Amino acid sequence: MATNRNLCRNILIAGCLVALSVSALAQDPLHAWSGGADPAALETWVNARLASAQADIDKVTAVTGARTIENTVRPYDDALNQLSLAGNESYLMYAVGDAAPLRDKGQALVAKISSVSTDLSLNQKVYKALSSVPLPANDPATKHYVERALLEYRLAGVDKDDATRAKLRKLQDRITEQSLVFGRNVADGKLEVSATKAELDGLPADYIARHKPNADGTYTLTTDSPDSTPVFSFAKSAELRKRMYLAYNERAYPKNVAVLKSILETRQELATTLGYKTFADFAMADQMMGSSSNLKTFLKQVDDASRGIGDKEYQMMLAYAQTQQPGLKNISAADGNYWAEQYRRAKYDFDAQSVRPYFPYTQVQEGILTTAAHLFHVEFKAVPDAKTWDASVSTYDVFDTASADHRKLGRIYLDMHPREGKDKWFSSAPVVPGIKGKQLPEGALICNFSGGIAGGDPGLMEYSEVVIFFHEFGHLMHHILGSQGQWSNAGGFNVEGDFVEAPSQMLEEMFRDRGILSAFAKDYKTGAVIPAALVEKMNAAGAYGRGRWVQAQLLYSTFALQVHNQPPDGIDFDKLWKEDFERFSPLTFVDGNRFYANFTHLTGYASNYYTYMLDKVIAVDFFAQFDKNNLLGGPAAMRYRRSVLEPGAAKPATELVKDFLGREQSLGALKSWMNEEFETKDTKAAAGK
Repeated sequence: MATNRNLCRNILIAGCLVALSVSALAQDPLHAWSGGADPAALETWVNARLASAQADIDKVTAVTGARTIENTVRPYDDALNQLSLAGNESYLMYAVGDAAPLRDKGQALVAKISSVSTDLSLNQKVYKALSSVPLPANDPATKHYVERALLEYRLAGVDKDDATRAKLRKLQDRITEQSLVFGRNVADGKLEVSATKAELDGLPADYIARHKPNADGTYTLTTDSPDSTPVFSFAKSAELRKRMYLAYNERAYPKNVAVLKSILETRQELATTLGYKTFADFAMADQMMGSSSNLKTFLKQVDDASRGIGDKEYQMMLAYAQTQQPGLKNISAADGNYWAEQYRRAKYDFDAQSVRPYFPYTQVQEGILTTAAHLFHVEFKAVPDAKTWDASVSTYDVFDTASADHRKLGRIYLDMHPREGKDKWFSSAPVVPGIKGKQLPEGALICNFSGGIAGGDPGLMEYSEVVIFFHEFGHLMHHILGSQGQWSNAGGFNVEGDFVEAPSQMLEEMFRDRGILSAFAKDYKTGAVIPAALVEKMNAAGAYGRGRWVQAQLLYSTFALQVHNQPPDGIDFDKLWKEDFERFSPLTFVDGNRFYANFTHLTGYASNYYTYMLDKVIAVDFFAQFDKNNLLGGPAAMRYRRSVLEPGAAKPATELVKDFLGREQSLGALKSWMNEEFETKDTKAAAGK
């Protein structure tokens, strides 16, 4: 928790901010963007944070008497707070800064901050100081915090000799630098795909309207999500789908092949230097999973539970596709989303485009805020005059309606639409850590939803995009509610890495409730509430394909494990990716698919991509405890907030799970979740008889 190991993980899930003028440095030590976007000023601001961190470390090492929580742990945590501020805001700027020089400076500063963090993780004086602090039996949160910090120090190699620690420092720096290059290559790797007017057939009218024809009558599309995602789902042209599929999966190829190989080689050397056989075992030593051996067992259990239903779903889709395209033998990976959409239309009388008029961006945003307010017992108040890094960013202060004093809990920033140079993914990012009585937490959403901001475009969203919004907002609430404790490095984002996706995936499930949807899902032209029958069709269609989704997660999890669980010099990425794809997907592999070169989770989660699968198991188990007839108002909502979110990283994640469930998580809820479509269909069929 205290080391470079976890600071890097937190930095690598962040977004981007901008820089501060020198005159504002003393006035706003929390926000690097308040003075404008200037690379030199950002560097000055970051250096001020690093100087403060060093001053706090000096306090730790200067103690001559008995070690206490106050004279050792407090300044140590203050140092981590300064490093987090510097790291969060430098990485955010690197990811979505509005100019290349700003992004370049952010990239350089992230590497610098990571190097400083590595130094701290190998500082034997600080380690010995923390080891000497008597742990308070009456303060389990602090006891866990210090014990976790000491574990991370040992995993960093603090107990190694001078030469080994110097080597470890260089290896950590190299990993950080190469990970940043990998991510930058993906962010800068936007490719263009040409399409004829006829090839746009099937795409939404507002999508086509956003794209103007070139002089020769063709249209230029890009691999950015607002362009590529609709093509995969709606374009009738198989040729266009294939061109977009290959372009999307080759954005950072071949640049990232050598970069990825270098990252894996360096990670393996780091692991063996620390006494681990593989990087995967090293990376899981402080996680809920514990080891790569445990992970293999877990993945096998999930595979056994999901393979049959995934195959059944594919055969149903293929049989339908064959009625539309006689002679079709199998479905290509480039066509999987399209035929799934066509099957849902035929089977459930549900067209994904039919709900888009009910999901204009602004209404969805307000709806999610309203849902979260009721569920988590908070209030969001807009701060229209807040200084942000871009004019399109919305700011809200969060207040606690469950407390008598209605106290302020923190602030959130919503940066939700594409900009040139901005990170192209969807993420939630810690901005400011929380420290009880001293500093309120702040977080940001960095997303790329179309429309909703200018030119009268309502930003009509697909229902899958609304689910993404719910997911990322779950991260944000975990950060705000879970960062109210006394230690800055024990907030919501500081839980074990393989628990961090559980709260976000739990919130996704709320999207399916008609009562929740009716509050905001209204036709953007008429104001009519989304019909109950349409919601029922949407949910039935949404339940189809869950087995295949689980199998896809097993594909990504297995590939991430394999490249970190064997000597890197013998890995053939193309061969391994194709083998894993064909093992877990019934779709036909498309030659030229270099997904691995764009798999940015390999830099953030490394071997631990399984986090999404483990946390889906936990999330649906959590959701099963809620009253389906009263999701927001039932007793489970506040119990969930108190036992899962508010503790942050004040206790082991396994205890958070047990506190809410009363037991360990099980696969039972996941099996029910995957089988929901078939159980519902079978139940209806039986009732019809």
